[in-house]
Amino acid sequence: MSKKLEGKVAVVTGGTTGIGLASAKRFVDEGAYVFITGRRQAELDAAVKSIGANVTGVRSDVANLADLDHLYEVVKREKGHLDILFANAGGGEFATLDAITEAHFDRTFGVNVKGTLFTVQKALPLLRDGGSILLTGSTAGSTGSPAFSVYGATKAAIRSFARNWILDLKDRRIRVNTLSPGPIDTPGLHGLGKTDEEAHQFKAQMASAIPLARLGDPDEVARAAVFLASDDSSFVNGVELFVDGGMAQI
Repeated sequence: MSKKLEGKVAVVTGGTTGIGLASAKRFVDEGAYVFITGRRQAELDAAVKSIGANVTGVRSDVANLADLDHLYEVVKREKGHLDILFANAGGGEFATLDAITEAHFDRTFGVNVKGTLFTVQKALPLLRDGGSILLTGSTAGSTGSPAFSVYGATKAAIRSFARNWILDLKDRRIRVNTLSPGPIDTPGLHGLGKTDEEAHQFKAQMASAIPLARLGDPDEVARAAVFLASDDSSFVNGVELFVDGGMAQI
């Protein structure tokens, strides 16, 4: 049985944990060679080891344009081109409207919006015509959450990017789709709680709001990422694919 991404070259930003790591593993399992990024070298090394083969780790902060230049220099030197880009790196913190600071705003928009924009822009010279770009959105981009407005706004911006970029890239037949998870059981979700007990309560509260009555698993999002990256989705362009157990659909 042929593999869905046989011979493809992919970049997955934020590939050291959670959805990014699960997706990188799935991409490799489906025949791709994957470059993953992360900001911390120790976590990056551990992720490369866990993937095992056909992977290169590049320390990179997507909010730093020089780091992005270095990332694509490595891709160009090692593989010469790119077929799939999963602009996944991102994060968020809780802050109520009266507590939002300039630093909070700049940090969240810097990684999620600026980082996504330039991750994609700087990949274009290497990206083959007919390639696939995936952006990580979130249910928070289209539903309201207390104390999460800045994060939600960044994800709404990412959804808008996909709609516009399919027009900018139509002559190259490059597809751009947004993958929007709901609450997924990742270290990032756990980290939204100040203590382990608070994190447990937060995750239980999230699960209770999901029609499937549980949190998602990173691999469930990764399987959707393989679909959007592969020719199985060859006529899917500009969509927002929710992997949320129905949370944003009610």
